[in-house]
Amino acid sequence: MTDTRWVSSSLPYLTARPDGSSDAWSAETAAQGRRGRQKIVHAGEVPAPDAVAGLLGVRPGEVVVVRRRLMVLDERPSELTDTYYPVRIARGTPLADTAKIPGGAVTLLARLGYAGATVREDVVARMPTGSERQALDTAPDEPVIQLTRLTLDGAGEPVQADVMIMPAHRQRLRYEITLS
Repeated sequence: MTDTRWVSSSLPYLTARPDGSSDAWSAETAAQGRRGRQKIVHAGEVPAPDAVAGLLGVRPGEVVVVRRRLMVLDERPSELTDTYYPVRIARGTPLADTAKIPGGAVTLLARLGYAGATVREDVVARMPTGSERQALDTAPDEPVIQLTRLTLDGAGEPVQADVMIMPAHRQRLRYEITLS
């Protein structure tokens, strides 16, 4: 039996790409012989949810910029991803707009002087909310994986926080760590 779960590694999403190249999601899905696309459902300034405020070091409700996306794999919903940025970094940039960013957001951040140096990821399994279940096309008894990623620059300042929700039975997360 063939494993049809999506296998995802974090590294391609943390590395700047040449401007004009495809985003990490499209490149990674194509490399695995699959078809991936993303739909940006919202971008702009929003009040920071409590958990995100804690990650970005702002007060709950303080304005941050978010890009909300639905990731689609082989024409099936695969992931809900909300990426949050401090307003001091993202206001007035393509991060606050729904247009695709050549090379992806990490490439733009690096070009703006905010390259990631340290990343922390937390993974939990939980039951989805009703809206998550509907968006991801899962059954009421199917859990999701929530991956929360915080990216810090070389000075230890937060530049990006991601909250990703994925159907657990369709995912396998892979972590490869090279120790020097």
